[in-house]
Amino acid sequence: MIRTTLLTLLLLLVASAASAQVRIPELAPEERRALREAIGQADSFADRFDAEVWLMAKSQPLARYIKDPQERMRVLKAVHREATLAGLSPEIVLAVIQIESAFDPYAVSRVGAQGMMQVMPFWKNEIGSPADNLIDMDTNLRYGCTILKHYIGKARGNLANALAYYNGSYGRHTYSSKVLDAWADRWR
Repeated sequence: MIRTTLLTLLLLLVASAASAQVRIPELAPEERRALREAIGQADSFADRFDAEVWLMAKSQPLARYIKDPQERMRVLKAVHREATLAGLSPEIVLAVIQIESAFDPYAVSRVGAQGMMQVMPFWKNEIGSPADNLIDMDTNLRYGCTILKHYIGKARGNLANALAYYNGSYGRHTYSSKVLDAWADRWR
C-alpha cells in the first residue's frame, strides 16, 4: 500500500513538474527507505498520504541542516507531532528552529537557552519539572511549542508579536521578521 501510494505521488509530482518545467530531485535509496519508515510511524497526520506529502516536501529543505535522511525524518515527525499537539503550524515551528538553532539539538545560547527551540531553563519550573532535559529533542520541542502557543494567546493571535515575546524582544520585530522570512522562503 505504501509503495503504491508513494509511486502514485511520485508520478503525480513528475507529471506536474514536467508540465511546469520544474525538476523534481530524485530520491536516493537511503532517502526513500527513511521516508517509507517515517510514513509508517507517523501518528500525527490525518492519513498516510498527508504524511507522505508533508515529509517528502519538508525533507528537501531540511537536508541543508541535517544530512542523514533517518535523522531528518525523525526530526520532521517530532516537529509535526509536537506542533500539532500544541495547535501550531509545523511550518512555523520549523522556521523558529531554523532561526533559533539551525536545527542543532545541542545549541546553548550565551544567555543559557537550550536545544533546537532555545528554551530558557526557568521554563522547567514554570511548565515542567526541574529534572527535564532541554537538550532532549522531544522535550525541547514540547516546551518550545507550548511556550510559543502561550505567547500566541498572549499576543491575541498576532504571530509577529508572539514571536517577539518568544525571543524576548517584544516591541521589536527583527526576530519576528527573520522567522517569518524563513517560513516564507523555506517552509511554507
